[in-house]
Amino acid sequence: MEARAKLRYARLSPQKTRLVIDMIRGKGVQDALNILKFSPQRAADVVAKVVSSAVANAEQKGVSDVDRLFVKAVTVDQGPALKRFIPRAQGRATKIRKPTSHITIVLDEK
Repeated sequence: MEARAKLRYARLSPQKTRLVIDMIRGKGVQDALNILKFSPQRAADVVAKVVSSAVANAEQKGVSDVDRLFVKAVTVDQGPALKRFIPRAQGRATKIRKPTSHITIVLDEK
């Protein structure tokens, strides 16, 4: 039985978040949470919360054994970028893009 969790508009770069999710794709839930716990990247904490949410969703659906869950699919899509300006020399301004991500995690039983 599949369980999924989504996090939308996370203030993380999709490119950097994909490096984190590639480490947990196909792993068991406990292994994935351990990997994320000891990863130095900022996205690891956010992805760990989404995995925990997916586990809670699986429990609500009535999965018999949570230990048998594994990460079936993980995707990170690009969300809208916040556009800001920063002052520069000689009265100019430079555009700053602050990217957002949509993280989707699907768990399934082995």
